[in-house]
Parts: sequence; C-alpha cells; structure tokens
Amino acid sequence: MRIKICCISSIEEIKKAITAGADTLGFVGPMPSGPGILSIDAIRSLLRHVPSQINTFFLSAEQKAARIIEQCSQIKTTHIQLVDSLPEKEYKILRASLPDLRIVQVIHVQDDTSIQEAKRASLVADMLLLDSGNPQAMIKELGGTGRVHNWNISAQIVQSVSVPVFLAGGLHSRNISEAIRAVRPFGVDVCSGVRSNGHIDQKKLAQFIAEIRQKNGRALV
Repeated sequence: MRIKICCISSIEEIKKAITAGADTLGFVGPMPSGPGILSIDAIRSLLRHVPSQINTFFLSAEQKAARIIEQCSQIKTTHIQLVDSLPEKEYKILRASLPDLRIVQVIHVQDDTSIQEAKRASLVADMLLLDSGNPQAMIKELGGTGRVHNWNISAQIVQSVSVPVFLAGGLHSRNISEAIRAVRPFGVDVCSGVRSNGHIDQKKLAQFIAEIRQKNGRALV
C-alpha cells in the first residue's frame, strides 16, 4: 500500500512524513483554491531535501501541455499530477516532451459518469487519483477539500481500469481502514486528515499510517 502525504510545505513536513513511513510526497503548485499552494521556486527549494528513494508528485492545475512542460522544466519530480482535465492532444505532447515523467490524472468522483471519465483517462495516464473536488464550481475545487466521495464508484473505477489508482478525499485515521477495504486502491493520499491548524500533526500522521500498516498490511500485500 503506497502512502502519499500531500500539501507538503516545509522541510519539517518532509522529515515528519518520511519518518512516519510515507513513500510519496505531494507538492501543490499554483491553484485556484485549496491548501498547501506553493510557488514553483518554493517547490524547487523543498525538493532538494527529499531523498532519491521517495516519489514526488507535482500538482499542476494547468490544462495546456506547453505550460505544464514549462513548470516541469523548473522542478524535477518523479510524477506530474494533473488535477484538472486536459484535451487528448495535450497528453500526447506531454508524453513526447516528458517521456520519463509519470502522468497521474485526477478524477473528481461525483457520480457514475466518473467511471467512464476514468476509463478514458486510463488510456493516456500512467496512474489515476480519485479525489473529491468540483472542477465546475465558480472557483474550481481541484483537491484538498477534506470531503469523502462515493467509495462505491471509486471501487468500480479500480475494477474497470488497468493502471494503478490512488484514493484521496477526506481520509483520516478513523476511516482509512474502511476506505481501503471498500475501494482496494494501489495507494492512498491524505492532506487535511493528518493536519492541525494547517500543519502536519505528528500524532494524527502516526495514527493514520499505523491504521494502514497494522490493520491492512497483510491483506494488501
């Protein structure tokens, strides 16, 4: 079970997440809304403190490949997480220009139409991440909402695609075991569920990861 701690905003949070057992860190670029937003320069500075064995996701809200490529030329992460949808031709440009960067497409699970959206995205992305945003809102919500979505739909998506799927959206230590058993994802992604007053809470983080390792470890190998 991969564990991604998102909205990393400081060297201290990098150290806390890795020490607790996270294998993947998420860094949020410029967004219309949500927590943990950093400038490209700030992300570049923080990445210097991440060990090479840790996967790093850069979250981009851009919908044009040229702009995403420009962002990625300034920072070096292992994955690009696209929190909004892109026209199909933009994925092809991304793939050709950034062949070594793994593409993670976010699907904001709202209703059954998300299943078909996920199937289409799985043909152009290396991974999917199921979240609870609302791209149609007046001010787009593209992650970090702290809301739980319909796990029954998420489970159908996991069963319908052949690429790895991360589960996000309102996860915390009290619901993570249920979420994993319901959805059976490749990995989980948490931001607000391990924070107090906007900062990583070491106790919440430890409880979250312990719940995954102790109660779900053998079942998920």
